[in-house]
Amino acid sequence: MNSQTPWGKEGTFMAKFEITVYNAQVREKVGLGEHHHRFTDDWADFRYVEFRAETEEKARGMAEARYPPDDGFVIDSIHKQEESKFE
Repeated sequence: MNSQTPWGKEGTFMAKFEITVYNAQVREKVGLGEHHHRFTDDWADFRYVEFRAETEEKARGMAEARYPPDDGFVIDSIHKQEESKFE
């Protein structure tokens, strides 16, 4: 989980986005009963990560920088999270 503050540069509010990601290369290997040479088998399953960003596009960019498509990572979904009054 990413522990970012909800406020960005110059006091701009940063929304929280939940992103679902998996690794297609790992998923393929696991389906064949093999293991990926670099990533663990659990990357075949969805993982849920959070990013704070001003827009969904910026959140996607941050996620793709951390989980590069060239390495087999797939951003399955992005959902803007409602802010809790209790956080």
